[in-house]
Amino acid sequence: MLSAILERVVPESQRRTVDELAEDLDLSVGDARAKRSSFWTMLLLSSVIAAAGVITDATATVIGAMIIAPLSTPIMGMALGSLQRRGTGSFKVVVLGCLMVIGVGTVMSLSLPQSYDLLSNSQISGRTSPRLMDLLAAIATGFAGAVALARRDVAAVLPGVAIAISLVPPLVVVGVCLEHGALWPALGALVLFLSNFFGLATAGMVVFAFVGYGPGGARRNTARRTRAVLVLLFIAVFIPMAVNTTTTFLIASWSGHAKKAAEQWLSETPGASVSDVDMVSKTMYIDVRTPDDLPSTDDLLTALDGKVPRGVHVVVESDHGEVVEAGTVGG
Repeated sequence: MLSAILERVVPESQRRTVDELAEDLDLSVGDARAKRSSFWTMLLLSSVIAAAGVITDATATVIGAMIIAPLSTPIMGMALGSLQRRGTGSFKVVVLGCLMVIGVGTVMSLSLPQSYDLLSNSQISGRTSPRLMDLLAAIATGFAGAVALARRDVAAVLPGVAIAISLVPPLVVVGVCLEHGALWPALGALVLFLSNFFGLATAGMVVFAFVGYGPGGARRNTARRTRAVLVLLFIAVFIPMAVNTTTTFLIASWSGHAKKAAEQWLSETPGASVSDVDMVSKTMYIDVRTPDDLPSTDDLLTALDGKVPRGVHVVVESDHGEVVEAGTVGG
């Protein structure tokens, strides 16, 4: 059964040898000096491009940086080396590469004023709040990349894998956020990178072991130390992502209940409607459209009680500029 699946996923006729794979992934094999020179040059350039794209909120520029970023190479090299139980120096290269990218992001963000609203930038805000779906996507992308590396005939998908896995941009965002003192967004971007790192490394080891790239060609389990590191990394990534996913779900649920309550509150005001409900920290902002003055917000707080957590502060904003501090639910 397994052999049949293996033959379909990675056919024998298209399967690369372990030496061919090591030549591409291990920076210490072959002409190591030329490989490392190429790696550091392209990583530096991709970091600068990614930082420029992030700072200017330019999606196309960031995508370009993803395509040329070589950081996935030592990560996959680390997966292959761990499987074969031999040192490649890939982990050290990954760590130093990450620090360099963060440093580039920090330096280039000096061009932004300290008053700059980081979360108004979609390239930043989209990478500071990772969820479990991001982890699932990272693992699936890792499998796609590992299969593409193991086969000779599907190498054309690797640029797509590079775009999907997004290694350099989250690290740039870490640097930008750190320079502006935004520690929590920086942590969120770092968790996103770690999830992508975990997805690549884990999928790489699974696929490489399945194909038979272990020591002597045997399909053995990875070393105990490597498994322990991956388990710890998974926990470090999974917990904050699970918390963030749960929080996002709850906020969406509370916002939906709040919108229905606000619509009921405005039901006796002709022409009035609720345009948006947004929750930031423990404050709920309700945007309404109304041709007249707002009705008493006491009724709104009563309608919200039991539908959103007690202690949430409510602010109502109308389309003609009226802002009313409604009060605290259950207060």
